[in-house]
Amino acid sequence: MASDTVSYSVSQRILHWLVVALVFFNLLLPEGMEEWNRAVRQTGAATAEQVASANLHAYAGILIAILTVWRIVLRLTMKSPALPVEEPAIFRVAAKAAHGLLYVLLLVLPLTGAGAYYLGNEQAGDFHGGPLKALLWLLIVAHVLGVLAHQFYWKTNVMKRMTVG
Repeated sequence: MASDTVSYSVSQRILHWLVVALVFFNLLLPEGMEEWNRAVRQTGAATAEQVASANLHAYAGILIAILTVWRIVLRLTMKSPALPVEEPAIFRVAAKAAHGLLYVLLLVLPLTGAGAYYLGNEQAGDFHGGPLKALLWLLIVAHVLGVLAHQFYWKTNVMKRMTVG
């Protein structure tokens, strides 16, 4: 629902940045899950410390999924700013597709991670830590580059509406 509103609501902005923090936590600090996985594959068991460390990664993923569902609900029920007219139509289409794919990934990554961790599904783990993770990194880079293009090339308020409003 686009409108004449100029920024996202405070709750939408808070959820956005909470998800960003959790995503970067899991992307940049996966060692706990990797150690647990390595230990289970090599010895069939993991230490309490390895399990606790892996649980942090898993719980962050679960929280990402929950917050993403909440973000989607807010996105569908609250007004959101219209896409800037300064942006060429092809980029508006690309932005919508990228955002949709980000939402999908923020749901599918926790599901595949849970399938690997809780159900022992190795294919889910390989998919989770391989192509899905790479695609997420690619979309994050594209998202940041898009925001920077808006800020410095098209000189729109896109960055402001998700930061200070």
